[in-house]
This record gives sequence, structure tokens and C-alpha cells, in this order.
Amino acid sequence: MAEKRIIRVTGKGTIKVKPDITRITMTLEGCYPEYEEALRCAAEDTEALKDILENQGFERSEAKTLSFHVNTKHESYQEKDKSWKQRFLGYEFQHILKVELDSDNKRLGRILYALANAVKIRPEFCLSYSVKDREASKNELLGKAVEDARKKAAVLTQAAGVSLKEIQSIDYSWEEINFECRPMRANMLMEKSCAAEEGSYEMDIEPDEIQASDTVTVVWEIGG
Repeated sequence: MAEKRIIRVTGKGTIKVKPDITRITMTLEGCYPEYEEALRCAAEDTEALKDILENQGFERSEAKTLSFHVNTKHESYQEKDKSWKQRFLGYEFQHILKVELDSDNKRLGRILYALANAVKIRPEFCLSYSVKDREASKNELLGKAVEDARKKAAVLTQAAGVSLKEIQSIDYSWEEINFECRPMRANMLMEKSCAAEEGSYEMDIEPDEIQASDTVTVVWEIGG
């Protein structure tokens, strides 16, 4: 039996989607002489952060941990003989959490004001934007990639004087596609760089559309 002749073509799909989800990523940090004290203070600061978020309409369970760790902290210093040594400073914890909300600049302004003016804690925070229905966006992206592969295959087979037959296989990446944009980082609000009304910051943020791309490789049998 004769071996099938095939053509393998990689198509690329690109889409732009308007973000409709705002993500606030918050970082709590502290350094303490004893390990147990670092853990206790990390727990207390986390509860204080959740108190703030709860007052802003979140359920406490909506604050999701992205990472948590406790490491030893040292610093370098120079002795009188000019030699360099390390001294132990304590145990440093870092707890990174996130909350997500439907994009709403008024509510966002109230939340960030509450975080920036917290009494017990000083969380660092940054904003990013994403899309609620990531699966639909990914499906649209893959559809465009397959269509691009089909168009390329049609051009190639026409130029070669052969015809496209049945699809033999379709391969695509299973990696997570990043539907996220970050218009700002760090604590610009801590520096009072935006106007504040009582209990709220005046937010005027219009995030750009998120552009994402992916590739699909399609194999066709060819004839003629």
C-alpha cells in the first residue's frame, strides 16, 4: 500500500479582547527575630488584610494566596580588618494574595484607598486586568489559528498543483495562554499620585485591549 502524501502547515491566530476583570495583587512582608513570631505576625497581618477586604464587600475566602514563604534574612557587613561577614537579621515572611472584581473604577478607588490608608498593615499592591471567559477567548484564538493554517495550505497546494484531502492530525499547545495586562505596578497610590476624595481615590484607568496569540499545526493528506 502506498504511503500517504501529506502537507504539514502551522497557522497562527491572534485576537484582541477587552478586559472585564480587575485583579489586585497584594504583598504582605515582615521580618522578626524568631520563627514563631514571624508566623504569628504573618497570620495577624493576613487577617487584618481580610478585614479590610471584607469591609469592601469581598468574602474572606475570595482573598486567594498566590505564594507564602518564610526565609532567613542576612546582611553583609565589613569588619575592622576589612573582611566581609554575614549577620543574621531574622525570619522574613512574604505572603502574596489576590482578589478579583468586575472592572469598576469607582469600587476600585474605594478598595485601593482602604489598602493605602490601612492602620495595622502596609500592603504593597499592583493592578492587572484579565478576561472573565478565558475559555471562550482561547477557543476563538484556536479557531483563527486553524483557519490561518487552512488558508496557507490552500495557497501551497494550489501552487504545487495538488489538492487537499482529509485532515490527518491537529496539534496545538496545551500551555496556559496569558490573557492579562498590567497597566501599573507597585504603590503609585501610596505616593498620592492620584486625587483622593473622602474614602476613595479618583481612578481614571482604561486598560488597553489584551492581545494574545497561539499556533496550531495541521496535517492534511494531499492528492493529485
